[in-house]
Parts: sequence; structure tokens; C-alpha cells
Amino acid sequence: MSVTEPEGPPSRPFTLAGVSMRDLLASCAAAEAVSTPPRLPDPALAERPVEHPKAA
Repeated sequence: MSVTEPEGPPSRPFTLAGVSMRDLLASCAAAEAVSTPPRLPDPALAERPVEHPKAA
């Protein structure tokens, strides 16, 4: 046997059994949504006066 040949059977790549790609992507999206801070209010909208309808 040469030095470059692996010993024993070839190793399989690591897989998570029972987790679908859809569930994995959904969990990543949920984690990002929870860990992202809320956006600051738009200053252009804060300077505009609120228009209330007039009573009849």
C-alpha cells in the first residue's frame, strides 16, 4: 500500500439525518429575523404632520 492511499474504507461526508433542506433554510431565515435589530424610523416620515379627517 502506498503512502497516499487512505487506510480503511473511504469516509462518508457528514449528513444530518431527518432534517430537510426546507426546514434548514426556514430555521436560518427565522434565526436571521430574530437576530436582526429593527430598522430606525424614516426621518422624512417623522417630519410630515399627521392628517386627521374632519368630523362631519
